[in-house]
Amino acid sequence: MQNPNPINIRAIDHVVLRVIDLPSMVRFYADVLGCRLERGPGDLGLAQMRAGASLIDLIDSSGPLGKQTGAPPDHDTPNMDHFCLQVEPWDNDAIRSHLEACDVELSETVSRYGALGAGPSIYIKDPEGNNIELKGRS
Repeated sequence: MQNPNPINIRAIDHVVLRVIDLPSMVRFYADVLGCRLERGPGDLGLAQMRAGASLIDLIDSSGPLGKQTGAPPDHDTPNMDHFCLQVEPWDNDAIRSHLEACDVELSETVSRYGALGAGPSIYIKDPEGNNIELKGRS
């Protein structure tokens, strides 16, 4: 049966986070999570971090783009619950050791369900309090 809906989503293209301390956030996503700065930040205050096939865009809330959407983020009232990054290969001991060496608080590793089925999962927070799930395959 043909899908009558012309929108066929394959994957998440990018996530955009409005941030207060852009340099600190770029360092975290590069040094802790291994993302590569692909573009920016430049005059717009937009740093585009390569995360596998996707991007995590970090927008300086006090820059030209960030000011277009209002006041800086209020970390007492998050604007999203979390986003999830698929991690392959999953080496639980190595991942936990790396995060601990970077002084990142992390949850226990438990199996959770996601786009590729159930698999090991750890929750962490970036420097501005955004929840990130790191998830592997079973």
